[in-house]
Amino acid sequence: MKIAILGSGTWGTALANAFIKKHDVSVYSRFEEESFKLRTSRIHPNLKGAILDEKIVFSSDLKEVIKDAKIVIIATPSPFVRSTIRNAKAYLEKGQILVDVAKGIEEGSLLSMCEIIQSEVGPDYDVVCLSGPSHAEEVSLSLPTVITSSSNNVEAAKFIQKECSLPYFRIYLNDDLKGVELCAALKNIIALASGISCGLGFGDNAKAAIVTRGLAEITRLGLVLGAKKETFSGLAGIGDIVVTATSTHSRNFNAGYLIGQGYKLNEVQEKIGMVIEGLNSLMAAKELKDKYHVEMPIVEAIYDIVFNNVAPLDAVTTLFNRPLKIE
Repeated sequence: MKIAILGSGTWGTALANAFIKKHDVSVYSRFEEESFKLRTSRIHPNLKGAILDEKIVFSSDLKEVIKDAKIVIIATPSPFVRSTIRNAKAYLEKGQILVDVAKGIEEGSLLSMCEIIQSEVGPDYDVVCLSGPSHAEEVSLSLPTVITSSSNNVEAAKFIQKECSLPYFRIYLNDDLKGVELCAALKNIIALASGISCGLGFGDNAKAAIVTRGLAEITRLGLVLGAKKETFSGLAGIGDIVVTATSTHSRNFNAGYLIGQGYKLNEVQEKIGMVIEGLNSLMAAKELKDKYHVEMPIVEAIYDIVFNNVAPLDAVTTLFNRPLKIE
């Protein structure tokens, strides 16, 4: 079976290096120079220590990458998911299953990534979300990883579970697509908060508080939106928050750390050198909390730091001066 992966960033390339052990895999980059470097060097600059399998096909020919694939994985950063699927849909074939691995919420429309894809291709294609605690760096090295597969069509989710599971890459089913995608997007904001905390010199106590109270905020919003409570205590919820908010592999954590250290936003983006998904989801998260009148003080604090130039330490003071309450 052939798998097409649209996007040659760290996550798309790491998945290619995993799935090539079971299927034929082609990876699309819109930059021919990038495809050429990956083809010839078999090294991704941001996947240290990983040697890319010789059988992976890297190409800038979108039509050829998609041709005859049973599974088409959209692995671009969230701001580019809509444009990617728009460019790809002319080449999609009947019966292909579309899989989203990007994490975010679109500003303005407030659509999740799977909702964006479905809105572009219509009801004739099944769309599946793969999400959970999974650093690309570890997946590229075949280190044990466990994630979840979710879709509005459970049979499509089961198909992806079966075809994409590996001896070290285990996939569970989750029938709560709304909850899975919400966790995927908002955990990056909690990772920013955790990084800021560490950048300010705070310790594990503060990090644990951010993770647990951040999860409470995401859960509150999710329940209002119709998600299932148990999703937030599973792989897509607490699992993904822990891995993203506590590890130096996480670009969102590292971005937050730099902000806590006093770097300006443009300096942070330059130093990270890759898309910081938490920043992209922050505006949409603020829109959602305001629209549904959900109390999310950590999200509010990060929004104020990023968009209102509030000093991180002042934001912490505001959080601690909130009225005392029941957990």
